[in-house]
Amino acid sequence: MQLNRRSLLKLSAASVAAGAIGLPARAQAIDELVIAYNVNLPSWDPTVGPSAVNPTIQGLYQSVFDQFILQQPDLSPAPGLLIEWGWNDDRTKVMMTVREGVTWHDGSPFTAEDVAWSLERAANPETGNPINFVWSTLGNFAVEGNTVTADVKQFDPTIFKWMYFLTGYVLPKAYYEKVGADGFEAAPIGTGPYMVDKFERNAFVRLKANANYWGGKPEFETVTIKFVTDALARVAEVESGNSHVTLEMPYEEYDRLKGGPLAGVAKPVSDIGMIFLNDIDVMLDPNVRKAAAMAIDKQTIIDRLLSGYGVKIDTLQTPEYDAYDASITVPYDPEGAKKLLAESGYGPDKPVKFTIQTTRGFKPKDYEMVQAIVGLWRKVGIEAEIEVYEIAKHYELRAADTLAPAAFYNWGNSVGDPTTSTGFAMFGPSPHSVWDGEDLINMIGPLWGEADEDKRIAGWKAVDKYIAENALVIPLLQYVQPILHAPGVKVVPHASGALLPHLMTRA
Repeated sequence: MQLNRRSLLKLSAASVAAGAIGLPARAQAIDELVIAYNVNLPSWDPTVGPSAVNPTIQGLYQSVFDQFILQQPDLSPAPGLLIEWGWNDDRTKVMMTVREGVTWHDGSPFTAEDVAWSLERAANPETGNPINFVWSTLGNFAVEGNTVTADVKQFDPTIFKWMYFLTGYVLPKAYYEKVGADGFEAAPIGTGPYMVDKFERNAFVRLKANANYWGGKPEFETVTIKFVTDALARVAEVESGNSHVTLEMPYEEYDRLKGGPLAGVAKPVSDIGMIFLNDIDVMLDPNVRKAAAMAIDKQTIIDRLLSGYGVKIDTLQTPEYDAYDASITVPYDPEGAKKLLAESGYGPDKPVKFTIQTTRGFKPKDYEMVQAIVGLWRKVGIEAEIEVYEIAKHYELRAADTLAPAAFYNWGNSVGDPTTSTGFAMFGPSPHSVWDGEDLINMIGPLWGEADEDKRIAGWKAVDKYIAENALVIPLLQYVQPILHAPGVKVVPHASGALLPHLMTRA
């Protein structure tokens, strides 16, 4: 894409709004770091509502708030606000040691009370935490000095992993109780590396470095994050110098610009592209589901649409996940798909019809991938109508179990545990699942509290095999995340996919 009047006109309203604050050119010394981000921020509370489980927003939250446990760029846990954690011998209690000498953005001291209150609040269903059922496995919190203990009401082998995953954030007890939910939304504070300086909804957020951050003051004093949901507009942002860093652009644009006027980094992340299948209408027919899965040539889609940036997968585990099983495969077999559809009375002359929903520009080539899949489906006797929606709409529909029969989605699982991939995506009672089959519920149910780790992982592998054999979901690929940035910026990619400004430095 050449930068011309037409491409410049594609710059989003977010770019225009943030442009008024005066942004540095790419070739100049960078005083204010400007990032063109691919999603809006619906809410500042990282523990409630649909946005709390949006993996792509976590980088924004982690800039302002700290999680209980720090997660390093390679996904390994490290001391954060908690410096020690674990169970007692019989796993009836958890014990956590809280970091001392930390302050909130308003200068008030961070204490162990904040940790206990945050965990209790997360467990309370009235607060709106979408995974309160995870946090509610702990109770009866007690604080003594910088130590927090709690009873294990129901053993969850992944509870400490959640403390560096979705909704695992520590909020300020005294401040929140003083200002309430609306006051916190208007003026959020955390203990994180940056403080919120100005926020224009659907436009941008300007952050100021936290000079007292326990992990060390970030290098860039000011960071402006512009919300630019159109992928080509983000490319124009960095190519024109209006932004210094962006992510999730078409791979051909990444290849064109990296090593030229811009630098680039592309690393596999924990995200996977998948198609949810809702157990409604024609998806109740196993022949339709299996045919839909078998008709997709995943590798060709990766090679042609994503320039080879991606890893084909057939389960909801990537090779880095704990329960990955390379023996579970779903073949590309269009003739076999035709035979299955014929058994149910369908074919190219009498196609089965349903809607597939997708985002457009949220991930590289998401819409184009769905277009290609719909084209492959048409050849075997499936006629799918594409409905485009914003990612926020996906969360709303999924929470209400009203997704279309098929819905493309990016699933993030930065802790690599099968409960947070297959488990939450496919367990009927989960608010993140739209498949409600009792057979799968009965297989998954006992695994939530399985204390024998080998048995637990083997159980999840069996679940993945059953899902693949019955085509209850269609995994497509593990993503490689492209990041373009000005030569004057050094970017440290995070395997979770979170783009973290406090890890960026001047080159």
